[in-house]
Amino acid sequence: MNVTIFGTGYVGLVTGACLADMGHHVLCVDIDSKKVENLKKGVIPIYEPGLDAIVVSNVANGQLKFTTSAEEGVNHAEIQFIAVGTPPDEDGSADLKYVLAVASSIAQHMQSHKIIVNKSTVPVGTADKVSALVTKLLADANKALTFDVVSNPEFLKEGAAVADCMRPDRIVIGAKSEHAVAQMRELYAPFNRNHDRVIVMDIRSSELTKYAANCMLATKISFMNEMSNLAERLGADIEQVRLGIGSDPRIGYHFIYPGCGYGGSCFPKDVQALIQTSQAIGYTPHVLQAVEAVNEQQKTVLFSRIVQHFGENLAGKTFALWGLSFKPNTDDMREAASRVLMEALWAAGAKVQAYDPEAMEETQRIYGQRDDLVLCGTKEAALLHADALVICTEWKNFRAPDFTALKAALTQPVVIDGRNLYDPQQMKKAGFTYYAIGRADSVKKF
Repeated sequence: MNVTIFGTGYVGLVTGACLADMGHHVLCVDIDSKKVENLKKGVIPIYEPGLDAIVVSNVANGQLKFTTSAEEGVNHAEIQFIAVGTPPDEDGSADLKYVLAVASSIAQHMQSHKIIVNKSTVPVGTADKVSALVTKLLADANKALTFDVVSNPEFLKEGAAVADCMRPDRIVIGAKSEHAVAQMRELYAPFNRNHDRVIVMDIRSSELTKYAANCMLATKISFMNEMSNLAERLGADIEQVRLGIGSDPRIGYHFIYPGCGYGGSCFPKDVQALIQTSQAIGYTPHVLQAVEAVNEQQKTVLFSRIVQHFGENLAGKTFALWGLSFKPNTDDMREAASRVLMEALWAAGAKVQAYDPEAMEETQRIYGQRDDLVLCGTKEAALLHADALVICTEWKNFRAPDFTALKAALTQPVVIDGRNLYDPQQMKKAGFTYYAIGRADSVKKF
């Protein structure tokens, strides 16, 4: 099938590349001409494992193409994906200006029936807005054309997006038209061979499903972080608690790891957007507000541990930081706990020596040249003459360091672990003061 995708960001590029890899003829449209030219050459603007190989191979065989021409994109296919950004507005609500701009372009250039698919994460009711806009623009242009609007939310995890796209847990399709559903089923048939993953529902339910999924996961994280704070104050070990509750199949082990707060492009934005949607209709979303509040507080925990150990006067202190991205296998630093920590350390007069396998360039882009920030080429280099090690991201190569060398490199044997990577008994035996989340030296002694 021919498919057009507006947007070559995280969602648009991954979706386009995977559809092309299954044999569809995909044309991706983006207004950024430099980005389009780079993509034609196989230069990928984001770090996502496995994505570059799929893009390069499908550009080479002609299945995947890129253009800046909206008209070319609209004429290419019946199915038109909208996969542009929905950044938070000043009040936290999702800004739909890019989505509606694409809808306008489709209406302007369409000469035949189109299926307009919202792939972007959008508030409930967006399909109605898109439909109303396209209807008005077609009427204004005296075009007697038909179209369908479909909600087809993405469920891609950064760092595992290609695998999620190729082997989806579910394919949610919100639509009114049987023709649109049939076309979407045909489009996704290559991803659906093992068993039927397609869930068809009404459009508003589909739009809410995406927000509900992300908010549920964010809730699990904030709940466990709340429990970890209780564990510290009550003299309990949150890891033991995790094992105890995870063994209940109604709860399970997924997403119940405490840490230093969630970040990224999805959870913070989507929780805020659903809060705004709720308030706009006169409903107070108490649970969502608590999820957000707990997460914001949790991002300050690492700095609090530093102050607990070293005191409030951190002038002249140097801290090694392992992990800058909000999670492993990405260079994304949006809403990352590392940023909250670094900015607090700088405000207190401390210096940071940081290492991340992928996010160094992004850190440089965000913060530029600073005297109080040194980006190190290896995790070992970040340790030299630092007063303590702080871990913000659970990259695999942080899991089994040489503890003897680690201790020798630091001026003090202090590790503040925001991801609970190490065994407290092992750390104690090795002579470290080890602050973790809800365990080890963070826990009150009774």
